[in-house]
Amino acid sequence: MPISPAASPTDRLALIAQARHAVLEARNPDAGPRLAPWVARSWRRCLQLGLEPRREVTFDPVSSAQAHRALEASQPLLRAAAPVIRSLARAMAHTRYFAILTDAQGVVIDVNGPIDRHDPSVARIARVGVDLSERAVGTTAIGMALTDLQPVWLHRGEHFFDATSVYSCAGAPIWDPDGQCVGMLDLTGVNVAEQPALKHLVSQSARSIENALALARPHHLLLRMNWPGRVLGDDSDGLIGLDADGNITGLNRPAADMLGVAPGSPAGHASLHLAAPIESLFDTAAAHGGALELPLWSGLRLQVLAQLDRNAVSQAVPLKDLETAAIRKAVDDARGNVQEAARALGISRATIYRKLGARGR
Repeated sequence: MPISPAASPTDRLALIAQARHAVLEARNPDAGPRLAPWVARSWRRCLQLGLEPRREVTFDPVSSAQAHRALEASQPLLRAAAPVIRSLARAMAHTRYFAILTDAQGVVIDVNGPIDRHDPSVARIARVGVDLSERAVGTTAIGMALTDLQPVWLHRGEHFFDATSVYSCAGAPIWDPDGQCVGMLDLTGVNVAEQPALKHLVSQSARSIENALALARPHHLLLRMNWPGRVLGDDSDGLIGLDADGNITGLNRPAADMLGVAPGSPAGHASLHLAAPIESLFDTAAAHGGALELPLWSGLRLQVLAQLDRNAVSQAVPLKDLETAAIRKAVDDARGNVQEAARALGISRATIYRKLGARGR
């Protein structure tokens, strides 16, 4: 069994020390306590890179140009994460843990929380532009989350380098609406009590950021979905954005899981997944209808709440107005000759009179 965070603090550190001796010094992983799978994989990767646990860790920043590019490319992530990270600062106010946000390469793009700049171990990592990837600083929640693409927790000596054994951290990857990992959220403390519950907190917070990214993606219709019996309206909902033609513009991970869309795969048109007329969802949203139970082509059913993006709707020109404008232009081009305009449009003179008469000439 992996080393359990439920063990007493003294026993837990002793077991970690035994695992370090067996794996990192004796190079005999079967001789010591079992590590959490993600820690064991990271230690193996570090050893394969030729890293040595006693090596000094410098926490080097990337170049100013690289840092600038990382910040520029991460603007949507930074905007989506800002309110979530502020909430995290409140949740962790009395724990001495703080939040670190990185891009997909492990470069720090934001830090927030009770950061003690007088502590060198804090100051080294709580800096925008520092490279905290596994290749640079060995086993950390950041490197593991970005490599294994799952939430992780590790404490003190579970970090690869001796110099990083003062840290305890939880991390979770962050996915964008296209199914790509765009960064990770990390909660770190220095010489602090172990808080394995932070793995749950960081996982929920990463999902909130992902949902904010999905909602920020331009869309005409938002589908909020969940399984029957679940209450719609929280962060566990699947979110799907559709354009005016029903094409999927983006979706969060719960939605991808519900529809069986593989990460990074094009989702296509909504009709490829929902076994119901997509037009009816637009009509229901326009009528402010409630949630519907809709079938998937797989035979499963989801409850779906369709919501129009009011900004997109207010900016869009109604189809009937486009039709009227096209008829007026045809009549103007024909210099008022309705018969000629009708012939050019392929409609009858009566239709032109009816369409224009209903709206005034």
